[in-house]
Amino acid sequence: MSRVLVVMGSESDRPTMQKGVEVLAAADIDVEVVVSSAHRDPEGTAQLAREAADRGFDVVICGAGLSAALPGVFAALTHLPVIGVPISAGTLGGLDALLSIAQMPPGVPVATVGIDNSRNAAHLALRILGRTAPAA
Repeated sequence: MSRVLVVMGSESDRPTMQKGVEVLAAADIDVEVVVSSAHRDPEGTAQLAREAADRGFDVVICGAGLSAALPGVFAALTHLPVIGVPISAGTLGGLDALLSIAQMPPGVPVATVGIDNSRNAAHLALRILGRTAPAA
C-alpha cells in the first residue's frame, strides 16, 4: 500500500493541509499527518525527514508559510519526492512561502503547487504513485 507523509510547520496550517489529506484518503492512500517545525524543532524535523523512507513513505507533502523552510529541509534529507504547499500567512499572503519553496538550490528538488493548494499537492502525489483520484 502506498504511504504519504503530510507535514506542516504549525497546527494553524492544518485546515489548509486537511483538504489534500481528504483527496489522498478518498484514493485509499495511507496518510500520516505530523506537525513539525524546521525552526522550532530542527532536530526532530531532521530525524523525521531522515527516517521517512525507512518508515515506508513513498512521497512527502510539506505545508509551510512565511520563510517556508520545511519542504527544503525534507528535500535535503531524504531521497523521496517532496511536494511543497506554500501557505498564506503574514503580510505577503503566501507569496514569500511560494518563492521560498520554488527557489531551491540545485540537487534539492521540491515540487511546488499554488498557495494554499494542498489538493493539487495530493493529486500530484497520486500521479507520482501511479494512482488517480476517484471521480467526484
